[in-house]
Amino acid sequence: MSLINTEIKPFKAQAYKNGKCIEVTDADLRGKWSVVVFYPADFTFVCPTELEDLADHYEEFQKLGVEIYSVSTDTHFSHKAWHDTSPAIGKIKYTMIGDPTGQITRNFEVMREDQGLADRGTFVIDPNGIIQAVEITAEGIGRDASDLLRKVKAAQYVAAHPGEVCPAKWKEGEKTLAPSLDLVGKI
Repeated sequence: MSLINTEIKPFKAQAYKNGKCIEVTDADLRGKWSVVVFYPADFTFVCPTELEDLADHYEEFQKLGVEIYSVSTDTHFSHKAWHDTSPAIGKIKYTMIGDPTGQITRNFEVMREDQGLADRGTFVIDPNGIIQAVEITAEGIGRDASDLLRKVKAAQYVAAHPGEVCPAKWKEGEKTLAPSLDLVGKI
């Protein structure tokens, strides 16, 4: 079953953000757009490149009213240690959630049960807590924050313009489509 158009499930977790340990709940993801990015583990190889890419684009997400949350099954203490020792991770200003019990990872159906690790899963969540986009890749395939930014802009556009949809490769300001019988067979 797809998680698209489903509501996020309740959770409560400890996180690391801007030098502090904080509590994060599902309620924090409501009222604004959110992106939740799962990754396998701290102190690994592809993960820091992805999280650094997100850090480099964080200001752009913030301008769109989007908050970023990264999640792994490590603890928030591990996130702090990684943040303090890795130049790439040291750039991060967004929230790094620890999920050592795997509750959040299971809620989003990206847990590798045999390893206790998360798959590379990305979820775009609207202000009502409804999942609008999902991307899951194999462990060796890193994600691209600029493409995620494009998807967020498309999701926000569609939410703000009922009856319009964004075609492939759509970028902000480009023409959209208004599905109707008149378009059938003409695209």
